[in-house]
Parts: sequence; C-alpha cells; structure tokens
Amino acid sequence: MFRRGSLTAAAAIAPFVLFACSGAWSKASVQAGAKPVVTPLKSSGIYDVSEKVGWTISGSGIYNYVAKKNNHTQLSSGVVNLSKSSAGDTAKIEFEVKEPCMVYLEVTETGGKPMAFGAAVAPTKLRPVVPAPADFDEFWRGKIAELRKVPENPVVTPGESGKPDLSYSLVQMDHLNGTKVYGQLAKPSKTGKYPALLVLQWASPPYPLDKSWATNPAAGGWLVLNIQPHNVPVSGPPEVFSGVLPEIKNYGSIGQRDRDRNYFVEMYLRGYRAVDFLARHPEWDRQTIVVTGGSMGGQQSFAVAGLHPRVTHMMANEPAGCDLNGPNHGRQNSYPFYPTGDAQAMATAGYIDAVNFAPRIRATCLVSMGFIDTATAPAGIWTAFNQIKGPKVAAPMIDAAHNNIATWEQQQPYYSRQSEWMKALAAGDKVDLK
Repeated sequence: MFRRGSLTAAAAIAPFVLFACSGAWSKASVQAGAKPVVTPLKSSGIYDVSEKVGWTISGSGIYNYVAKKNNHTQLSSGVVNLSKSSAGDTAKIEFEVKEPCMVYLEVTETGGKPMAFGAAVAPTKLRPVVPAPADFDEFWRGKIAELRKVPENPVVTPGESGKPDLSYSLVQMDHLNGTKVYGQLAKPSKTGKYPALLVLQWASPPYPLDKSWATNPAAGGWLVLNIQPHNVPVSGPPEVFSGVLPEIKNYGSIGQRDRDRNYFVEMYLRGYRAVDFLARHPEWDRQTIVVTGGSMGGQQSFAVAGLHPRVTHMMANEPAGCDLNGPNHGRQNSYPFYPTGDAQAMATAGYIDAVNFAPRIRATCLVSMGFIDTATAPAGIWTAFNQIKGPKVAAPMIDAAHNNIATWEQQQPYYSRQSEWMKALAAGDKVDLK
C-alpha cells in the first residue's frame, strides 16, 4: 500500500527525535517562495502507464527543462517562455512513459539555479534489474554461523540518562574479526516488559552517537539499543573519531570486489548481534522488535530484517543500498555508489543489496522514498519495497530530496506514519496498514 503526502552526519533529521512528533504533509508543488511555480498534473505525483506525466508552470521568465527516466535516460527537454505572459498564465510540460519508472524533472530559469521535481509511473511494478546471487542464502547462513562462533561477552556499563524516569547504559560486545559492537541502551527506569527498538545509523566517517537518539524513543516506553555501524565507541574525545584509519573514513570502498572482506557484511552482522542482545534482555516484552534507520541506517534495516527472524517491524526512511546494479540498466545510482564499470564489484554488490534482502523479510514494514532523492534512488527503493512479501506500507515523499536536505515537512508522509506506528506498538496495538 502507499500513502501520499507531500550522507552526512546531518543525514537523518534525527528520526529518534521525531518519533513523538507529527505535522501537516507538504504540498505537492515547488518549494515556498521559488519561481516558477511548478505543480504536478496529479497531486499524488503517481501515474499509471496509460496516463500522461506532467506539470504546469506559471511564472514570468524563460525556463529550460529536462526530464529523465529514473534520473538516468532523457525523456524530454525544451524551453517554456513565459516572459511575456500575463498574470495567471501557465504552460504545461507533459509526455507519455510506457513503462514503470521514476521521472526526474529539472527546471532552470535563465540565470537561475535548477529546481527538481519528481513523479512515479506505476512504481509498484518496478522489479529488480538483476537476480540475487544464486548462493545468496548460503553465503549469509555461513556468515551468521561465523558470528555464532564469537561469544558476545556483553559488557553493560550504567551511565546517566539525564532524565529521572529513564535508565541509560553503554553496551559493548565482541564481534567478528576482533572488532566490537558499541551501542547505547535506554529504557524506562521502572522494571517492566517493553517492546524493543534497534536504531541504526546513517552514513559518514565515524561520528559519536547523541544520547538523545536512544533516550527520546525510550521515553515513549521502549527498550532502545542504538549502535555504531563501525568499530568505534559511542562517544569520546574528537581524536577517537578523527584518528581512525584513513581507509575507514572511506569505508564504502573496503571489499568492493571481495564479498568476504566487504565492509557492509561486518556492519550488517553488527545489527544481527544487536537483535540477539535485545531478544535476550530480561525486560523485552517477547513480542515486538523494531529495526529502524534512515539512509545507510535504512540499508542496514533491510539487511537485519531480512536476516533475523526475531524482527517484527522495520521502518526505513529513504534507505540506501537499493538496486546497486541499476546504473547498468538505465537507473540512477545509489549510495554506496559501487563502480558500475567493475564487473567484480557489481557481483559483490548483489550480496549487500537491500533489494535481495527484501524478499526474505517477514516483518511488517514502513518504507519511504523521496521522489527527487539523488543519493538513494527512489526507483531502487520502490524495487526493494515491492520485493517485501510481508505486510507493508510505502510513504512516497513527492517533494523530498535526501533526508539530509529535505525539510521536516517534506518528510511528513514518513514521519507522521512512523510516529503513529511507534505509539501503537508501545501500547501493544497493531499498526495501521491503510
């Protein structure tokens, strides 16, 4: 189902803060104050293959436009001249698209900066461009078996939550290859049984975790574990993070051509180990484990939900890592931007692609896609979403670029629904799939 509405350390508008917040959906039109005013022919921005895709433009200038299929292959281009128009005059850009895809429109006023707009054509029919590796399941069963051979040896160190009704601790566990899983754990101070939430982080060279990313959702009645994707502590002096090995600062390139050394394999298994930790916690309610994250955190969420049978719900905002072979098949590239001309890297990508974890997910899922996102391609996200076999809801964000750029309002289709789900699950209720 879908519901319409309007990669850096900033790349998440902190989803952990937004759990308790909601607001009006953004309007499906150009950003406030921008000229010209560009409005989709359909307010949802979603079209059937039998419909013309398009926008109306009003303004008083000369505007160049280019429309691309999946932000990759040009569909249409031209000039709209409204320099001599009367107030209220409009022009129309429209064209036919004969197959499921995303459409990316760029409009530039003479002497101005480009403005981006997006549309979707039969997006629920988008399919993977390449099949999953034949030994995908065998590979991941082997990696989980390797992980099981490493004892967790959890160390939980109590700390200060800064809130009288919450408890807070630092968590450290042993992991593969002599590394660690580092995280922060927060929950209500009162002993009880709580639904569990695993918060996974967005991309960037290693950075400290903010305590509120665990304590804010914990205040809503959750047992929360927020982990580092890297082998670095939760916090520390600046040199702890600035002094990591240079290759870790460019971790996306590690093991691009070698699935066994691939950096994301170790990262995904950190999330797997974290779910094990939550599932053994004495205050888990034995019913609900949610994994959530934005961008690379969403990418990890797909992997962990696809690998771990204990996960009951997944919420991913503009997940990265979807459709990594897409650029070789007429689709926009996505983070982590593997080299598409390297056949071995493309083969390795199949083992970490969220699209290939999606069919293995049995959790109830909420997934958003920004129609003008150039970091995590919406065509790839739709493709991953379509492969999920369990209950699911899409949150199309017609105005949204990537979540480190998009405004709070532009992401309301996701955040308002996420807030509703979190409240329902905390109360022991089912989520609304309508």
